[in-house]
Amino acid sequence: SNSLSLSLSLGLHQYIFWGILQKMETENKTYSTGPTEGIMNGRGKEVIKVGNSRRRCCDLVLRLLGLVLTLVAAILLGVDKQTKVVPMQLAPNLPPINVPVIAKWHHMSAFVYFVVANAIACSYAALSLLLTLANRGGKKGLALMIIILDLVMVALLFSGNGAATAVGVLGHQGNSHVRWNKVCNVFGKFCDQVAAAIILSLLGSLAFLWLVALAAFNLHKKHE
Repeated sequence: SNSLSLSLSLGLHQYIFWGILQKMETENKTYSTGPTEGIMNGRGKEVIKVGNSRRRCCDLVLRLLGLVLTLVAAILLGVDKQTKVVPMQLAPNLPPINVPVIAKWHHMSAFVYFVVANAIACSYAALSLLLTLANRGGKKGLALMIIILDLVMVALLFSGNGAATAVGVLGHQGNSHVRWNKVCNVFGKFCDQVAAAIILSLLGSLAFLWLVALAAFNLHKKHE
């Protein structure tokens, strides 16, 4: 009976000892992994937050650039005007007559389209800038609408730039096949102002293109 009670006592002590060891191991694992995972999760959230703030800042800067560039381009061509006195020969036997000729932007439909396209893009840039500042919650419907309209602005600006550039090249070089004489040798200031407006509008269209690329990058990041 003494040996039986001794063996039962030893078994009970061993059972209690192993139970204490298992409990200590479980607590050590909890203490060792819990804080580390919390720190890692906290750092991950901080990295995501910083990345989102940087992308948002880039978005606002690009929209502001698009607004300024398209506004200046529309104004630059909208006020473009030059008057030159051009000699005109009415008959071979008569002396040439000096006639004042005025070059204006609305004399060419391509320039009208250019000014209207840049005015629309400028107005949209101002509106989208306000919507982006107001959309801090990140509503998906509004964000998708802004991305689609950004694409529309890219197409609109590139088409306006292409039309104005084609007319500008024609005015600078002429076309001997249809006997269209170049006019930029006479209206040099007018043509230089047109070229400056086209360059600014092209930079504005690139700003909108970068906005579309940034939106595509954000979409790719979310689905990784």
